[in-house]
Amino acid sequence: MILDGKAIAEDLYKELTEERKKVTREPKLGIVVVGDNPVINSFVRRKEHAAERLNVAMVRIDLPEDSSIDAIIGAIHDLSLRTDGVIAQLPLPKHVSTDAVLSAVPKEKDVDALNPTIPEEERPVHAPVALAVVELLKRGGVHIDGKRTVVVGAGRLVGAPSAWLLRTLGARVSMLTLQEGSIEDLQHADIIVSGAGKPGLIKPEHIPEGVALIDAGTSELNKKIRGDAEPACAEKAAVFTPVPGGVGPVAVSMIFRNLFDLMKKYQ
Repeated sequence: MILDGKAIAEDLYKELTEERKKVTREPKLGIVVVGDNPVINSFVRRKEHAAERLNVAMVRIDLPEDSSIDAIIGAIHDLSLRTDGVIAQLPLPKHVSTDAVLSAVPKEKDVDALNPTIPEEERPVHAPVALAVVELLKRGGVHIDGKRTVVVGAGRLVGAPSAWLLRTLGARVSMLTLQEGSIEDLQHADIIVSGAGKPGLIKPEHIPEGVALIDAGTSELNKKIRGDAEPACAEKAAVFTPVPGGVGPVAVSMIFRNLFDLMKKYQ
């Protein structure tokens, strides 16, 4: 089964539209964008489009590529005072400490759940990609509890938060990174979640028949967006998400679920 992330996101937007009706004032989502990168701008446009659909005001601050960390953190503080949620759009320029910037986002405004100073168990919401992974597994009819799960990559956006959330739901999670595990581990998995950002890393011969393969890795190869898994993996997998059009659209919708949840919790 190839899961259609766009169609699933449409279902979620219907639910979110009902949630939006329960909010008595116009929600505001702030975003800081540093530099003028076409790929980053395309990510931001998707969030802006979703915000427009849900009648959420987007407050965007654009800063030049060579901005100081003080300027970026200042923009985050500014947005924190006048919006209900704040995003520091990643990736940031190499001269900027990503941890320092993300640490400036208050817990009650952290729709991406990326502030590294907050332990996972203390976050009021979960990372959008991790929520999308769980939603897609559920939509694919996959039971998570007790399943042997391999998470490929331990990055802050996909691997680390997905592994944590899946563990809380009862999955038996192991990690596959440059320092831990081997590609052969995939052969014994019931569920594979990949966020390595290495196109073609996972090939059909690496996976068992009937696995649930959620591909959250995105990278650019020959001017095309590619996932970590070769498309032919879909022929062996019982559940498979394509790239693009799989995890991405669902993850964007989860940003707004987090926004509404934070508003209900803190305001």
